[in-house]
This record gives sequence, C-alpha cells and structure tokens, in this order.
Amino acid sequence: MTWSGRDWSVTVTDTELTAEQPSGILTVARADASTLEVCRGWFHRTLHHGGRPVLRLQGLSRAEARNLELAIRRLALTPAVEAAVAWHAAATRLLDTARKEQRWVPAEALDALVASRPEPGLPDRIRAAGTRLSLTPFQLEAAAFADTDLARLVTETNEAVMAAELSSLRAFFDTIEKTPLTEEQARAVVCFDNRVQVLAAAGSGKTSVMVARAAYAVCRGFVPAERILLLAFNRSAAAELQERVDTRFAAAGIDSSGVRASTFHSFGLDVIGRATGEKPRPAPWLDQGRDLQMVERIVDELRDSSETFRYQWDLYRLLFAHAPASLGEHEPDGWNSEKKESGYQTFGGDVVKSHGERLVADFLYFNGVNYAYERPYEHNTATAGRSQYRPDFYYPDIDVWHEHWAIDRDGKPPADFADYAESMTWKRQTHARYKTILLETTWVDVVFGDGLAKLGTELTSRGVTLDWNPDRPPRNQWPEPMRHEELARLIRTFMAHVKSNSWTKEHLEERLEGDLRHLAGYRTRLFLDLYWPIHAEWEHRLAAEGFVDFEDMLVQAAGHLEAGRADMGYDLVMVDEFQDVSRARARLVRGLLGQPGRYLLAVGDDWQSINRFAGADLSVMTGFESWFGRGRQLALTTTFRCPQTVCNVAASFVSKNPAQFSKQMRSAQTGPGAPLTILRSDNPAQALAGYLAELSAKVAAGAIAAGPDRKISVSVLGRYGFDRDLVPGRRPANLDLTFRTVHSSKGLEADYIVLPNLTTGVYGFPSDIADDPVLHLAMPSPDTFTHAEERRLFYVALTRARREVTLIIPTQRISAFVAELLQNPDDPDVTVAGAEQVPVDICPGCGKGTMVQRKGPYGIFLGCSTWPRCNYKRTLRPASGRPAQQQTASPPAPQPGARSPYRRGG
Repeated sequence: MTWSGRDWSVTVTDTELTAEQPSGILTVARADASTLEVCRGWFHRTLHHGGRPVLRLQGLSRAEARNLELAIRRLALTPAVEAAVAWHAAATRLLDTARKEQRWVPAEALDALVASRPEPGLPDRIRAAGTRLSLTPFQLEAAAFADTDLARLVTETNEAVMAAELSSLRAFFDTIEKTPLTEEQARAVVCFDNRVQVLAAAGSGKTSVMVARAAYAVCRGFVPAERILLLAFNRSAAAELQERVDTRFAAAGIDSSGVRASTFHSFGLDVIGRATGEKPRPAPWLDQGRDLQMVERIVDELRDSSETFRYQWDLYRLLFAHAPASLGEHEPDGWNSEKKESGYQTFGGDVVKSHGERLVADFLYFNGVNYAYERPYEHNTATAGRSQYRPDFYYPDIDVWHEHWAIDRDGKPPADFADYAESMTWKRQTHARYKTILLETTWVDVVFGDGLAKLGTELTSRGVTLDWNPDRPPRNQWPEPMRHEELARLIRTFMAHVKSNSWTKEHLEERLEGDLRHLAGYRTRLFLDLYWPIHAEWEHRLAAEGFVDFEDMLVQAAGHLEAGRADMGYDLVMVDEFQDVSRARARLVRGLLGQPGRYLLAVGDDWQSINRFAGADLSVMTGFESWFGRGRQLALTTTFRCPQTVCNVAASFVSKNPAQFSKQMRSAQTGPGAPLTILRSDNPAQALAGYLAELSAKVAAGAIAAGPDRKISVSVLGRYGFDRDLVPGRRPANLDLTFRTVHSSKGLEADYIVLPNLTTGVYGFPSDIADDPVLHLAMPSPDTFTHAEERRLFYVALTRARREVTLIIPTQRISAFVAELLQNPDDPDVTVAGAEQVPVDICPGCGKGTMVQRKGPYGIFLGCSTWPRCNYKRTLRPASGRPAQQQTASPPAPQPGARSPYRRGG
C-alpha cells in the first residue's frame, strides 16, 4: 500500500516501510517499525523515525493519515505476533512435556521463559491496530497467552506431576527405604526443582529423603549416578550416607556406581587438587578436636614468652569475660547478709552494688591492693535527710578515697538514677571541703577505655605496690573464674568465623567503626590483642609444614569453583545438616551450581543449629534464596523418634526465637507419651543414681518394655564434659547407659534421656560463656536473640528421647530454661517430682526463677530460686503478731549523698 504527494511517497509492505523524497530514500525494517510515528502539525503531518522528523507528508488527508498509522502499527505488530506465537509454542511444549513425562518443571526453566516473554499488552495493541490486521485464531490465542500468569500454570503443572508421580511410583516410595516414605518425604523427593530447602524436624527421616532422591533421579533418568554428590559434615555421617545409598540401591536393583557421599573437607581437597594439580594436606592436629589443644599449646607458649600477653590473657579471663555490654544490665548474684542487700559478688569476698564496681574490686584483689568497701567517711556528714556518706572504696595504706561513677558513653547515668548528678557534685564538694583525696573512675572508662590502667597508675604514684597474681584464690565459691580452656575455645570459635569469612584486621576495624560501634572499646580491643598473636602463630605453624586448616581449605576450594578453575561435574548436590554450614561451605556449594541444569537439595533444621563454635552460620540457612537463588521450601514435620509430649515441649520452647523458621512437629507414635519429668535435688549425683536404680527396677519387674537383650538405652547428657562425674560408677546391668555432652549427642537417640545438672551461671545451662558478644564481630549476621544457640542446644537434648526425658535441677539457682518450662503449672506435658512438697510456681518478681521454701527470722516463706538476683518472697507461716508479707517492699528513692541498695549499673 502506497501514499504519495507532490514530491514524496510512502510504501508499506509486509516486511518494511519505504519513504521516498528528493533528498533520498529511507527504508525501515519491520523490526524497527515501532520507532515510526505520524505526527500532526498546524498545516501538515510529518513522519517521524526515532523521535526525529524524516518526511513532510504535504497534502496527506486525515483519512489517509489514519490509514498510514494503522499500516505502521500492523507492520510493527508483526514481529510481536510472531514472537508471541513462538513463545506460546515453547511454553506449551514445556508444560505438555512435563505432564506427559511426569517431570517437575524447575525454576530455571520458568525463569528462562519469563525472560523471553513478549512485551505485555499485545492484545490491546492488536485491537488498536483495527480490523484490517488479519490474524488467525492461533495467533490471537498466542497473543492473549503472552499476558498469562505463567508461574501459576507451572505451579498447576507441577501439582499434577506430583500427584501422578506419587500415584504411579507408590511401590518405589514404599520400598526404597526399609519403611515406606511418608507423603512429606515422597513430595520432597519428587519436587525436583533447581533449589529445594527441606526443613527437617528432629528424627523426621531426612537421610531417607536424600537416599530416595538419589535413587529417584537415577531411576527416572534425570541425573546419572556419577553426577550425584552428597555432602556431610563428618566422616561417620558421610560413611553412613554412602552405606545407605549402596544398600538401598542394591535392594531396589539400581546401580549406585558413581554416587558419591563425602565430607566437605575431603571434597574441598579434591577441588583444590583438580584446580591446581596439587592436593594440599590438612594439618594433623585438626582431627578429633585437637585443634582446641593446639590453641591451648600456642597460648601456653605465648604466656611463657610474653609477660604482656600473660597479663592480658588473665585480665580478660578473670575480669572482662563476663563484663556487661550495657550499663543498664542488672542481675545481682551476691547477698550481703549484714546489710540485707543483693549485689555483685567479688573474688575478694565483697558484695558490691554494680558490675563496674565489681570490675574495680576484682582488679584490686588480684593486684593485692588493700582496700575497704563502703567504709564510712572520716568526717561526719549525716543529717536529718541524709545518712552518713560511704564512698565506694578506701585505701587505708595511702589514706585515699575512690568513687566509681555509673556514667555511660554519653556522660550520663541511667535514666532511673534519681538526682545522680547532684549526688556526684555533693560528693566532690565534700572531699574538696575536707581536703581529702578522691580518685574517680567511670563505667565507660573501665569497660570501654583504660580506666583500670589509669587507676593502677594513680595508686602506684601514691605508693601502692601492685602485685598482680591471677592465681590468687577467690574467697568465695562464686563467681567462678573463666577457665583457660573456655577462653581458648572462645578464641577457636572466633578464629573459625574469621577464617571462614576471610576477615582481615582491616575488615574487623571497619566493622568496629561501622555497624558494630557499640562493641568498640577496651574489652573488645583486649580480646583482639589476644586473638591476633594466636592467629599469627596458628598460620605460621600451618605454613612451616605446608599444611592447610579446614577453613582455609574450604575458602580456597570455593574460590577455585567461583573462578571456574575447576568443574567437578555434579548435577545433583545434596547437603546434609544444612543448618551447620559456614559461609565458606556455602560458597563451595554455590560454586558447584554455577552451570545451568544443576540441582541443590539442602536438608536441615534451623532449630538444631548448635555448631557456631565450628564456624556454623545460621544466616546461610535463613537467607537461603539470597545465597542460592529462588527455590522451594518444604518441611518434614513428623518425627519417628519422640513422643508427642516431647514434641510439644521442645517445639514450643525452641520456637520462641522469631528469627527462626516457624514449623510444626508431630510424633508418629500413637498416644501422647510420658510427660517430661523434673527432679529437684541439691545432690545431682545422688538424684541421678536414684533415678537409674528406680528405672532398672522397673525394667526388671517388667513394668517397662525392654528389647530382646532385656535392656533399655539411657543417655545421660551433660552441657559440659565434667558432668560425666555425676554418672555413678556402678551401672545397672539392664540399662545400656552412656554419657555424652549434648553437642556430641547430635544425630543420636536413646529410650530415656537424662539431663543431670540444669543450673544457672557461667557453667550452667544456658551457658554465659557461649554468648560472648565479641563473637558478633566475626559473624556477618549474628543471632541476637538471648541465649539463641543455647536454646537450640536444649532442644537437641530433649529431642534425643524415644520415650521419656528427665531433668535434674537444684532447689535454687535453677536453669532459666527449666523455669520457662514451668511457667504454665497446668501444662500436662511437664511434671515435677522430688522430695519437696511445696508446689512449684514461677516467681512473679522476675519470671525466671521458681518459688522455693525457706526459713527466716519471721517464719517460713517462699523465695525466688534465683536469689540474690531476685529478692521476691511470699510468707507462708508468719511469726505471731506479724502480717504475712506478700513481696519485698518497694525501695525508697535515694537521697543525694546516700547509697541506694537498689542501685544498678556502674
């Protein structure tokens, strides 16, 4: 069709537009026709190309202009219609093939189609082009399909594939493992997406899913056996996976040749060997926990060779390991019986009123400084409204007084310290008036600065001799000093994260200057002054022998995969215990998936992430899509191990952390099962022996069903290795009795589980040591929920039980975790046994302890088990003439110059 004027013409065919004028000829192919436009001016119309006028259409009528516009639209639409037809055919072919072959449509295929989708709105553009655009019904259908919700169609197709596979392969799913797969397990096998994350409750059969998925991939021809890799965390787990694959494949008549189960470490070595031609050697001290021994050996050598290092090591261990990160933290652990005040127990035997004062007092004690705490001021200051002034510390050998101020980084006291600034002014003025010497320290200088060093300088300049002796015996059983091996463990945990994340000194400094400014200060600097010499010596020993450690090996292997220097050729990668991967392991897995057509199945339980000490970073699991791309998340909620009572208690307890995935946990056992039992005793060894004897008697009498060997299995789980000492030497013959730490019990189970020492404190459960805030510096995404990992560790302990769980607690200082379990006295899943008949109820004052019976000068009363951290009490039998006291009285407001027994911080 042609339009023309006096000196111009425009011709539109099925393939192009040609415009002729005296200045030349313009040809525009249909692929570029969308850049053409007929624009109207005052007295004429103009043909524009790419937004610029190219031809003046002088004499073109309105009707002719309309026809030209429609012709240009039709020309421009032709490629879009053809693209829509091709896209419709490709999408239809994918979906039809998936249904016909009963094969899952993976996200990778969907994403490829979505990326090539024609421009949206094609049906509207066709309608706008007018009726003269002749399209077949198939073309119109294809144009309409371009706007369809393809993700919905893929989901519907996959649901149809799932139903068909579950039905047609029922015999396979019933026999591939020794027991038939549940529907949840079978669905996890069939869901053959590129990225699948399976959240597996404790005892839910995750290994069965991995083995069945490997067999399914081979049987259905999706992945050859030699291109399937299963990754585990230790040799025993990898060996178990390999044995299960070989055994179950053989039972099903499937050739398992080529399917590989490996540890991350062994596989990483192979990657480096493939990429470099030289396979490295891991340091021999890395096996069986000897890495911690190596850290301890390095520490011993550094302590012997450097007085500075020795001093800093003991200073952190004794004073700063449990120093608070916040001025407002308030958990007293001491009781002054003379003053009837709670406070903070020092190594020297005093009970002081704040964390900061405790740091000062312990510094003085280990330096052998003679001091008196809160000695009355030598001049009478008492008035009708103010008691006698008692400065914090007095040094009698040099006649010097010392006040420690509760001042934060902003130069302010806590908001609830009434008239604190006025009190500081009054005290300074008092010393000035009487010309007495006053030394001053502040909380912020002591915790985040060099306040203790300055105090030492002040004292020595006045004639005091500092005699630092870290072995000076504490005058009380509490607080217990941090052990050398515990600080070494903290160092090794920090190192695992530093190396897994490839942090350098500069990286950590940047973090301290950025989002982690709240950690910057003397405490953190002191720790880093200890860490970097240990790190350097560790690296020196590796280099001297040509060894690598596990973290470096994983980082190197990941780097080779990411750079394309090695392709191990695995199309199906499955990772066991995914909740325990480090960031280096995550990089290695991601590097294996660099080519298209590869599949990842990650199986784990974020509720069981307990290996932070080995570099595990839970944020990899919770941030699965950011690491590996869009994928499916499935859940295995049925446990074949625990009774429903244990499921109820354990799941409710661990799921309090909102940063974890929310999921259900159901028992496959019939009936609810026995409730979790709490025994109260101040002699845990005796209580454990009595419990085991009673259990043995029940087995002997036939009251408890035993196995063919007439035994039942009992596992005693300790938070620490020294809990082993609670296990009796003589063990009943009909009890298969073992002791393990909770960490080493992971993946294991027993008929009966006993936790024999659920107390609170530094070496309690939860452990204060495990939550040192300095670890946040080495972890990109730390879990800030209180006792987050300790909570998951407790969950692991509970879910080892096939029948019953028993917890042994003291009458006082009970674990905060147990107190939480007891918050609902009507909970049918928890029961309390023991000699005491006083009902167990949670303290209304703090919500962390339980009310226990005590006897005081005014009668029998109930007091909080966390005393002296909490002073709440309730009188049961008051003495004659005295009313029953329901709780502690409210504290009076402190007066300027007076010492409030309820004062916090500082």
